[in-house]
Amino acid sequence: MKKTQNQKAWFMVLPVLILVAFSAIIPMMTVVNYSVQDTFGNNEFFWVGLEWFEEVLHSERIHDALWRQILFTVIILAIEIPLGIFMALHMPKKNGLWTSICLVVVALPLLIPWNVVGTIWQIFGRIDIGLLGYTLDQLGISYNYTQDTFDAWFTIIIMDVWHWTSLVLLLSYAGLRSIPDAYYQAAKIDQASRWSVFRYIELPKMKGVLIIAILLRFMDSFMIYTEPFVVTGGGPGNATTFLSIDLVKMAIGQFDLGPAAAFSLIYFLVILLVSWVFYTTMVNMDKENE
Repeated sequence: MKKTQNQKAWFMVLPVLILVAFSAIIPMMTVVNYSVQDTFGNNEFFWVGLEWFEEVLHSERIHDALWRQILFTVIILAIEIPLGIFMALHMPKKNGLWTSICLVVVALPLLIPWNVVGTIWQIFGRIDIGLLGYTLDQLGISYNYTQDTFDAWFTIIIMDVWHWTSLVLLLSYAGLRSIPDAYYQAAKIDQASRWSVFRYIELPKMKGVLIIAILLRFMDSFMIYTEPFVVTGGGPGNATTFLSIDLVKMAIGQFDLGPAAAFSLIYFLVILLVSWVFYTTMVNMDKENE
């Protein structure tokens, strides 16, 4: 007997699809339109084909911003993923008031808007009134994130680690809490070391949530704009001018709409490609676990 399927549930999703089409697809088509045309004003456009894409792909300025972006993403992933796992392993394991308090405290940075985070660290790093800048200055350590490249990178990386490690921690903690107690009991009977428990029990069980954590942090870090723009404005010089900041400067500062549109499409496709790789990996892992 053939089973019939009720397709009426799609009507519940229809409003969301319409909203996404209005807020994402239509603006995307506008960007595509700008990426293949040029204008001299008066709303008069003429076809240029792939000229803007070629210009973007051969631009040394964008290449430099790309390498800065990749370096930043690699650094924060190398710090936040291990740190989040380490903190999750040392969180309280049993339900109770102390566990709830810890979860609320570690989640607080995630509740702060991105522009406020940038403002907090902009003030925090100032030598005259900021706790970090003033303390380092009193210790005789030269620190100025507005003039020194290393200090600017240090400030932005520490700011991102403070802001987003909580996300990795919460995902890792959820993965740890999903492990049945029977696994730990078996490891205790076998007298397994703490490293062995982590290596053969906890880490394999956390693979799914860790891939999600890496995916989310990759997308966020690769599109970061507000925090470094508020703190350093992309400086000193172009030291912290990442892809998103360079894109905004091109589109709004220089008003080069054609190259900016082509740049944004390439930017979007890179993030989409990496996200697809992560998604495919997750699906294959689920099939293997089945």
